[in-house]
Formats: sequence, C-alpha cells, structure tokens
Amino acid sequence: MKARVKWVEEATFLAESGSGHAIVMDGPPDHGGRNLGVRPMEMLLLGMGGCTAFDVMLILKRSRQPVEDCEVELSAERAGEEPKVFTRIHVHFIVSGRGLDEKRVARAVSLSAEKYCSASIMLDRAGVQISHDYEIRESAGDE
Repeated sequence: MKARVKWVEEATFLAESGSGHAIVMDGPPDHGGRNLGVRPMEMLLLGMGGCTAFDVMLILKRSRQPVEDCEVELSAERAGEEPKVFTRIHVHFIVSGRGLDEKRVARAVSLSAEKYCSASIMLDRAGVQISHDYEIRESAGDE
C-alpha cells in the first residue's frame, strides 16, 4: 500500500491514496490553516471507523442479516501534552434492520474489534484504550 501527501500552502496538504483518491487535510486558523479539510488526527479516527464499519457490515451480510443501515459514532480522547496521541476511543455502532439477531450483531462487533479491524487493533496495541458497544434499531418497514 502506498500514499502520497503533498504540501499545498501553510497548513494545507493534499493526500492521495495508492488507489487514486484524494482528500484535503488542513489545520485550524490558529495553526496557519484555513480550515479547508479534515485534520490529520481526524483522518486517523475516520479511518478506524471506516475499517470497523466495513468489517461489521461484511460479517452481518455473510450471516444473512437483514441490515438496512449501519452508523458508527466514534468519540476519542487525546493526551493533554505533546505528542497528543489518542488515549481512549469509544466506538458505538447503530445497526438498523427488521428482525436482526442480537447475538450476530454482537459477534460481528466483537470479531471486528478482536480479529479483523487492522486499524483498531493497531491502535489498541499502541496503548489506546478502545471500547465498543452497539444498539439495534428495528426498522419500521412497510406495514
């Protein structure tokens, strides 16, 4: 896997993935940025959220669960002093569908956290305290 990050100006950078997708990263005005894009640490958190959401959805689809929606809400705490690393991350899944099996949802979240999500496992091994929970929302559907 490869990526490229190019400085544009001040605190603005253009990041390009090896698959050819680009995103702007920028800092806040008090650090010379113009608030044109996400912060690099936000990208890290978003990447972890995307990684675990991908896993959970794949596992639920393979177990033939009628998932209609999945959201992942992440909240993170950072150290107060440099380097301001993540110290805690909480991952909250909101899975919606009709007749979802709670055991299968719990298993999917657990498998992602413990076996499949490279991003969260890497952060966990680096000492970040990561917690997960989930809620299931029953879809109304057409009645």
